[in-house]
Amino acid sequence: MGRTIYLWLLITIVFTYCKPKEDVNPLLDIPYNPTSYQIVVPPRFPILEIPTDNPTTVEGIDLGRRLFYDPILSKDSSMSCSSCHLSEFSFTDGKAKSLGVDGLSGKRSSMSLLDVAFSYKGLFWDGRAKNMEEQALMPVMDPVELHETWPNVVEKFKRHKDYPTLFRKAFGIKSIDQITEKLATKAIAQFERLIISSGKSKYDRFLRGEVLLDDDELDGFDMFFNNTFSLPDAQCGHCHNAPLFTTNDYFNNGLTSAATLNDFVDKGRGIVTGIALDNGKFRVPTLRNIVFTAPYMHDGSILTLEEVVEHYSRGGHPSINKDPLITQVVLTSRQKQQLIKFLHTLTDTAAINNPAIQNPF
Repeated sequence: MGRTIYLWLLITIVFTYCKPKEDVNPLLDIPYNPTSYQIVVPPRFPILEIPTDNPTTVEGIDLGRRLFYDPILSKDSSMSCSSCHLSEFSFTDGKAKSLGVDGLSGKRSSMSLLDVAFSYKGLFWDGRAKNMEEQALMPVMDPVELHETWPNVVEKFKRHKDYPTLFRKAFGIKSIDQITEKLATKAIAQFERLIISSGKSKYDRFLRGEVLLDDDELDGFDMFFNNTFSLPDAQCGHCHNAPLFTTNDYFNNGLTSAATLNDFVDKGRGIVTGIALDNGKFRVPTLRNIVFTAPYMHDGSILTLEEVVEHYSRGGHPSINKDPLITQVVLTSRQKQQLIKFLHTLTDTAAINNPAIQNPF
């Protein structure tokens, strides 16, 4: 009898401790109650379009900010999005051509992310990404940039001590298996929409009647926008019009000579569209914070604003599809300096020093 009771107890103990445990999902204990976030747009700016499937929230921005600055996105955890988009350079990297995790050089300069949220005609120099969410996918997979795969990155997210919780708070996932690259890029896009002009540049304050431009700045302003017959038209405002100081369109600005449409070393927009007339065309960058984004042009081939003005004053280099507005402009030395002085009024340190967009680590 005693032996029977002993065996029964032993079987009970073994069954109790050896049977599979029920799955425990700690994410469901974390509240999902996202807080809507309203991005402040400066006066006179276009309407900020937010995708209906990616509303901006405090939690989404927090996750996106961390992902933007976290080298976990790269192959060897040595680089992040911010490696090529540094706040002190108005979210460029100060190099002619950016370097990736393997030390390889890209073929183009890093574009500023200031006001990138208004780039409704495509992103990158060639417009190959149609929106910010799509743009955030590409650097991870680029063999010259972060040189990683999204499946690997997602696995790193799942193993991370914080990211499952942050994805839960931002998007309401119910298990770590619901973490995806799509959610990651949505979060990054939410954060990047915060990289926006403050409206506190001297130019913006001048428009509001808060400050005056000095005589040189005012002459530069008038030449930039062709406001008066007494000064030459510097032909700037056609492609860099206010308030964004870009049209976000694609032009051949005469940067390189090309005897035929197939002679461009970098065909730019033409690679995306497959249209020969688009060869050698690139997206117009913003001139806001232009003083921080040298070297200039898509290939970083022009080092200073003085050289930029000289390039356009000469009318650029010949090619079949050079934009007709790129023609020789006769400016005196003083007028060139006045034009540059006006460009300095577009400096917006408040935008790039905004604490909400700095490195959280």
